[in-house]
Amino acid sequence: MDLSKALLNSLLDWFHVYHLLVVFGLVAAIYKLTLALIKRRNIIQNIRDFPGPPKHWLFGHAFEMKQDLDRMVKWGEQYQYTMSLWFGPFIHVINIQHPDYIKTMLTSSDPKDDFGYRLLESWIGDGLLVSQGQKWFRHRRLLTPGFHYDVLKPYVKLMSESANIMLNKWQCYAATNETFEMFEHVSLKTLDSILKCVFSCKTNCQTQDGKNAYIKAVYELSYLINLRVMIFPYHSNLLFHLSPHGFRYRKARRVAHNYTEEIIRKRKEELKDEKELSRIQSKRYLDFLDILLSAKDEKQKGLSDKNLRAEVDTFLFEGHDTTASGISFTLYCLACNPEHQKICRKEIIAALGDKDIMEWEDLSKIPYITMCIKESLHLYPPIPGMSRTITKSITFPDGRTLPPWSRIATDVYGLHRNKTVWENPDVFEPLRFLPENVAKRPPCTFVPFSAGPRNCIGQNFAMNEMKVVIALALKRYQLIEDPTHKPKLIPRLILRSLNGIHIKIKPID
Repeated sequence: MDLSKALLNSLLDWFHVYHLLVVFGLVAAIYKLTLALIKRRNIIQNIRDFPGPPKHWLFGHAFEMKQDLDRMVKWGEQYQYTMSLWFGPFIHVINIQHPDYIKTMLTSSDPKDDFGYRLLESWIGDGLLVSQGQKWFRHRRLLTPGFHYDVLKPYVKLMSESANIMLNKWQCYAATNETFEMFEHVSLKTLDSILKCVFSCKTNCQTQDGKNAYIKAVYELSYLINLRVMIFPYHSNLLFHLSPHGFRYRKARRVAHNYTEEIIRKRKEELKDEKELSRIQSKRYLDFLDILLSAKDEKQKGLSDKNLRAEVDTFLFEGHDTTASGISFTLYCLACNPEHQKICRKEIIAALGDKDIMEWEDLSKIPYITMCIKESLHLYPPIPGMSRTITKSITFPDGRTLPPWSRIATDVYGLHRNKTVWENPDVFEPLRFLPENVAKRPPCTFVPFSAGPRNCIGQNFAMNEMKVVIALALKRYQLIEDPTHKPKLIPRLILRSLNGIHIKIKPID
């Protein structure tokens, strides 16, 4: 009897504890919901001067933005290139597509926004892309020498070697005249280049059988982060963690982290060898990974393992994926515009002659190819959008004002299609990048690498690689459009095509 009583009392105690936990959870949920509703009310009051398209009461504009980039362009025309957009009921941004507004934002040192970029942190850490304040300033200053011109010069030959590996693989497509999807090939090539150049890492990723695990993980992570932005319940870390998509995210993230940790481990092992250490120390300019491993602060302390991996994760992702997008869409544009392709081919043959390797000096001999690359970046910017959280009130040229802690998104794709600053913005016209034509446009009209103090630190590296790949590809192959395979653009972390990017090729006689 006493045992039954004790058991009953124990069950009642557990029931009371469970009851209290449920009550506490409900109170916490109601409290958070109340704060969110108050914040939403304040946002609505602050954006009265910034109208936007009609929205769904629960999902906002998420589905429209997910499905159609060109709809954003049409909205820009309708709302004078500055509009209110909602991601679910509580996340709001002012989307801007006009250079005057964009200049006001990009020339400031305001941090990246506290929503979209926060979702990246568990993958790429608090590296140069995400960090802010003194940490960002210190890391930017620390890493800039890794992209000095004298460091970039020897990379051109390595980029050429990687490009030729890819182009050799393409011989089978040239022989059969079949259509093929090139984005995956180009991604492997840009991964190969950044591993060899920036990390001095020997790799055979282009010739391995099967899909590359790291590139597959990057595709998956990009998709899932974009999904989190669009589906508002996934804005909660807990709900996303418990979901099947959260499980997929952690699995892909583990693959990406293992890949970068192996790069760091191998270099640290090499530095234990006195001969290798002596070679590193004798170099006039250190590569990116050398700088990270030898970095010291004012107290002579190096980067923690966490910060080290964050920077490696950031540059490995940003350095290969965005460049792969730029190269792939440029090749596609040239396939669709054979008259410009012909001019580019004459230029590269005149510059290289019989050589099949580009060198630093050759980069300045191909101005028309450079204009074609810029025109492709104009039509298909690898980073279709970026956002900031302003830390103080900001007044735009038309007198409208936003209060501190507002989120502002630069719609790069929409800006580059803005008819008020670009003549025939949807037409492939490389001559718009002649110096005299560039001078006629206002600042911040063309921002594929952002602008201002937080512009892309690796933009010269990316442009050099694009020039090398495009030039060598045109020297060996004629690029041909397949009208049955038009790209279906989708904004992930970078600009991709839902159905891939397809072309045909023929060997040059």
